[in-house]
Amino acid sequence: MNPSPEAPKIISIIVPVLNEGAGIVNLQAKLDRLLRIFGESATLEFVFVDDGSTDRTRELLLSTFGNSYRCKILTHDRNCGVGAAFRTGFVQAAGSIICTIDADCSYEPENLKRLVELLEMTAADIAVASPYHPEGRVEDIVPWRFFVSRVCSSAYRLISPVRLYTYTSIFRAYRREVTQTVHFDADGFASAAEILIRASEQGYRIVEQPMTLRGRKIGTSKMKVLGTIQTHLRMMSGVVWRRAAQAFHGTLGAQQPVYFRAKALLASARVEPARTREIGFGEKE
Repeated sequence: MNPSPEAPKIISIIVPVLNEGAGIVNLQAKLDRLLRIFGESATLEFVFVDDGSTDRTRELLLSTFGNSYRCKILTHDRNCGVGAAFRTGFVQAAGSIICTIDADCSYEPENLKRLVELLEMTAADIAVASPYHPEGRVEDIVPWRFFVSRVCSSAYRLISPVRLYTYTSIFRAYRREVTQTVHFDADGFASAAEILIRASEQGYRIVEQPMTLRGRKIGTSKMKVLGTIQTHLRMMSGVVWRRAAQAFHGTLGAQQPVYFRAKALLASARVEPARTREIGFGEKE
């Protein structure tokens, strides 16, 4: 008897959306192309998380993707942030590899195949799109967004336990275990950096794929600049305290009181998660 062919792996693609009604047609075209690129090598599952849209986004998601067995459409009854959308999507995703992408397609969705191939080729746990890599590119980005993202990535590179060029990109591929075991608190865009830092602290391996980041052509950015900067600063403080606590522990050894004081300082620096309510999937109070 011939062995039965191995079933294609399932790849879940999480797409957080907020007031993206004007871009749904473009998103559909990009995801259709992605399906053709993967072909029969994998079964793709799309997990849309509508994060409290106030335009026609929810209605258009349902009419465009609602009848496909490949798609799940999840909703938050109010805007909770892209990090909260990731948490909702991670819980519901069925894939052995779980990807996250921008709904505005500032990274071409077809490039997900490059991230998945890099993940498999290197046996890494996370593959990250990296426009700030020496071989990456940035085109037509709003100056303030470029400044915030580039400066934050440079700062994290100096203090974090993993040396990367880009910490703020959400265009990624994860092994399922990472999404199940890495806890992160940030609800907004700062969650992108926090996930990488927490994952590296837990021993997961992270690789970068040089890629081109392009400015959005449809709609407007949803980043709240001041709040994002403040959250990044608090997270950087937490990273410094955690690394200081590890250094104290390693250097002082048996001097436990010093170590525990450092841990107390670390605990006070943690970013508290926002109160969120995930419609249809229980409440998180």
